[in-house]
Amino acid sequence: MRYSKLDQINRENVTRLKPVWTYHTRELEGRPGKTIECTPIVIDGVMYVVTGYLRVVALDAVTGKELWQFDPLKDHPFEHAPTSGGVNRGCAYWSDGQPDGARRIIHGTADGRLFSLDAKTGKLDPAFADGGIRNLRKELDPSVAKLGYGPTSAPAIWKNTIIVGVSCGEGPGIAAPGDIRAFDVRTGEQVWRFHTVPQPGEFGHETWKGDSWKGRGAANAWGGFSIDLDRGLVFAGLGSAAFDFYGGDRHGDNLFANCTLALDATTGKRVWHYQTLRHDLWDHDLPVYPNLVTVTHDGKSIDAVAQVTKTGHVFLFDRETGKPLFDVKEQPVPASDIPGEQAATSQPIPVKPPSFSAQFLDESNVTNIGEANRASVLARLRTIRGGPAFNPPSLQGTVVIPGFHGGANWSGASFDPTSGLLYVNSNNVPNIIALVEAKAGDTPRYGPYEHTGYLPFLDHEGYPAIKPPWGVLNAINLNTGEIAWQVPLGEHVELTARGIPRTGTETFGGSIVTAGGLVFIAGTKDERIHAFDKQTGRLLWEHPLPAGGYATPSTYQVNGRQYLVIAAGGAGKLRTKAGDAFVAFCLQAEE
Repeated sequence: MRYSKLDQINRENVTRLKPVWTYHTRELEGRPGKTIECTPIVIDGVMYVVTGYLRVVALDAVTGKELWQFDPLKDHPFEHAPTSGGVNRGCAYWSDGQPDGARRIIHGTADGRLFSLDAKTGKLDPAFADGGIRNLRKELDPSVAKLGYGPTSAPAIWKNTIIVGVSCGEGPGIAAPGDIRAFDVRTGEQVWRFHTVPQPGEFGHETWKGDSWKGRGAANAWGGFSIDLDRGLVFAGLGSAAFDFYGGDRHGDNLFANCTLALDATTGKRVWHYQTLRHDLWDHDLPVYPNLVTVTHDGKSIDAVAQVTKTGHVFLFDRETGKPLFDVKEQPVPASDIPGEQAATSQPIPVKPPSFSAQFLDESNVTNIGEANRASVLARLRTIRGGPAFNPPSLQGTVVIPGFHGGANWSGASFDPTSGLLYVNSNNVPNIIALVEAKAGDTPRYGPYEHTGYLPFLDHEGYPAIKPPWGVLNAINLNTGEIAWQVPLGEHVELTARGIPRTGTETFGGSIVTAGGLVFIAGTKDERIHAFDKQTGRLLWEHPLPAGGYATPSTYQVNGRQYLVIAAGGAGKLRTKAGDAFVAFCLQAEE
């Protein structure tokens, strides 16, 4: 849920929140800055973080003092480079439940390895796999074993099982499989493997026409997992199939790409699935696991899961059956004119809640921040295809709305069980996708096309082509299916100085919600962390960070005192200055 019962920090006193310690990773010295997307975890007063260069560091959660650190890249060299830029969103914790028993930190790295560390010392567990290191590539077919492959989100823990999703290629070149895998936490042995592209005889195989399933990569759970501990269910949101902008060689709906998926945690068997987008042509993966929520519908309490999407929708499903709790309609969508392509004729759209991101771009909603800005966008728009969401890629160039970063992204959502409100930050930044014929003699690929790049659609000053707000924090009532409030998230201070109302900025990093009445979120290009009133959306507090906080914060309590912590690594896709800090806040006495 990303909900905390802590309420020491609340609406009345949040303005007294000040930094209490800062931990610097010291990784900027002599190396390029790398974004830090880690959400810290805190157990028994010890904070565990992952740095931009994949070190695991244990800190005293009260003082920020380093207790130990583990460096997988320096101390344990590997022949494979980390994929996806080597980002990492956190580590996992396991214990055997005994007072003086085993405590482990499980660390997955984007080069394709799992590490099991003693939580007290940071030393490798010699009983786990090969001296504490599990090579996840060992079971891959040799034809793909050297490709980009490895976890970027924290593993999940179910009893004595580690559940792992991976990041892998989605482009025109051959990609590694996106299968979900489970491993024994003590031995590192593989327990089960779920094929996200079904093989012959498996459910969903018929959604891949002919032999298009063979050697198919991606359809991966790169955004991590949520687990219903009582029911023993693992939930994931799956990504697109490769190649994610051309599907002429994968006719059909392409299960389990772009599916919310429920698996039996013990066996890895499919319990249910729901495909939120058929035959993806827009890189609109489900970028995050669904939140576990409890809602009230028709006077009944229902355990559910809420899946936010890059396409700017919330799908609400019964947790046990996968049945949508709000009606879903089939919306006809445009056909493709790319030779060989067979786009889906319709896409499923929830009747409720309404979309939380822009669903079209045309002359009626291009930017209005200035006449020159508007004119530059209109001139470009007349040369490409604008219009509605789900407009297929073209050789001419097509507007992708919502853009490649959503809608929602890997930062996902938080949920308040006391009100039924789901909080999700969304982006309104359109992109342009154009296909070109592949060059003769290129490496083996999926189909005859490649694309010209992940191009944002910007005005002549570099601002998004669409009317603001460009970043929004949304509160959505899952009991009624209505949007409770929406507010701009973040600020371009130079535009504010020009008299333009707060526009919001593109964001990377998620929210948490607390019993103190607050939603905490950083993620904005203006390099600040914010606290909003969870009932009204009013901005109550914001504080500058040493660099952009492109991560999800944590809150925790030690010795009766509540803290808030956020990674401030900057850099990344928003291309602000790099940082190397984790910053902790707590209440300070009034001056």
